Amino acid sequence: MRSILPFLLSLSLVFPGSAQSQVAREPVPGSEEPVPTLVVLITVDQLLPDYFKRYDAQLTGGLGRLYRGGAVFTNAHHDHATTETAPGHASILSGRFPRSTGIVRNSAGVQDQQTPLIGARGPGASPFRFRGSTLTDWLRSKTPATRALSVSGKDRGAILPLGRSRQSAYWYASSGIFTTSTYYRDTLPEWVREFNDRKRPAKMAGRSWTLLLDESSYPERDSIAAESEGKNFTFPHVLPADSSRATQLFPGYPWLDEVTLEFALAGMRSLDLGNAAHTDVLAVSVAATDYIGHQYGPDSREIHDQILRLDRSLGAFIDTLYSLRDSARVVIALTADHGVAPLPELRKGARRVDLSSVLQKQRRALAAKGLDTSALRFDAGLVFIDRAAFVRAPAEADAVIKAFVADARAHPGVLRVDHVGKLAADTARDAIARRWFNSVPADIPVELVVTLRPGDVWDIGAPIAMHGSPHDYDTHVPIIFYGPPFATGRYDTFVRVVDMAPTLARILATQPTEKLDGHVLR
Repeated sequence: MRSILPFLLSLSLVFPGSAQSQVAREPVPGSEEPVPTLVVLITVDQLLPDYFKRYDAQLTGGLGRLYRGGAVFTNAHHDHATTETAPGHASILSGRFPRSTGIVRNSAGVQDQQTPLIGARGPGASPFRFRGSTLTDWLRSKTPATRALSVSGKDRGAILPLGRSRQSAYWYASSGIFTTSTYYRDTLPEWVREFNDRKRPAKMAGRSWTLLLDESSYPERDSIAAESEGKNFTFPHVLPADSSRATQLFPGYPWLDEVTLEFALAGMRSLDLGNAAHTDVLAVSVAATDYIGHQYGPDSREIHDQILRLDRSLGAFIDTLYSLRDSARVVIALTADHGVAPLPELRKGARRVDLSSVLQKQRRALAAKGLDTSALRFDAGLVFIDRAAFVRAPAEADAVIKAFVADARAHPGVLRVDHVGKLAADTARDAIARRWFNSVPADIPVELVVTLRPGDVWDIGAPIAMHGSPHDYDTHVPIIFYGPPFATGRYDTFVRVVDMAPTLARILATQPTEKLDGHVLR
């Protein structure tokens, strides 16, 4: 495969299914070639790589520009099993798997009651669970003047790309403003208050989401009752006229991305990112694709129109970015935090799986023996055992595990149940074992992991599209590098999202401050 790092000596990288790859060039010591002054990370929540080919001719904006002019990895994956928003965002700029970052699942991601939001209602949030460093930390260890801004439609999408760094992180709140938490600062800065005072989401109350193109441009049927829980599944989709209700539902409309990108540019201007000799970081996570994909499914007419609208919004964003900063000094990287499975209701034989009966059976057995039933927990395919609760009857813990395994394996929809301690036996040939191994830190009390059959999803009580498995449809994401250091082209080498951060560090002539799970793509 030809190199995407055309001026760098090649380095053989060995990981399952990979070939030697070369991605970009690094600055040559002693040369006058400038180091990029701004790294822009664009994370599209729940973006499938297939969308680029599926809608190629209609992508006339930013997505199309990056796809046709960038170094595009067509076989890129989050090589971990818990393919959710928090673990995915934590891996991108850290170069490390969830087993290393400590961010294993959404339910134990950024929630933090000790760091309340500023000027908004909602749960407090911080990166206190995050372990280790990110690209921002590496850059600051070299040049303390480096600054970073991370914005998103979700708290975890804004917080985790920065790790524990107390830089600038802002996210959308249901009241219609962008907020942060007291982890980062005590008050909102003037530029954020000014942007919020424009009340962009509230002023869109009553607005109708109609198709961007002529209806004939969309092959998807607009009459599929399995979408949107069987309600309001046809165009147009109207945002409520009540402004309070509109701001709450705003994330389910394409305009969330448009406003998020506008906010990112406002922050870049105010903080003067990328306008000095050192390198700054701008991370933007656009979340509407995830909200819309969950509600209508990844193959819906709604998601088709959302991708087209995102394409146009990104086009305007990049045009403005290049009008403000020298494009020769800007590097753009695009990826997604996870993929998604099709709606099971639209796939023959697919089902939603609920293991609550298995869990309750074992908890009743614990209660009958006078043991704490909360010692056995299940979440996102992970089975937790608190062995401290079995100190007076240690054999019972093993008995519970054995019984749970037997019942779960017999449950419809379950493909396999693995003991965490045995996952390392064959991570080279067994992708599912490898991805679970990469997901679980050694100090978290997870003893079993449950994998469903391909196409089956966990039943969370709502008939929405789901992700969170180790299967390729959930792990496969796009990776695109765009800018002067990168050679335009398609690369079919197997690569991982954790390879992005070390690759960016290399072209920025910056050394990571710790051992990474990812490798430099050359």
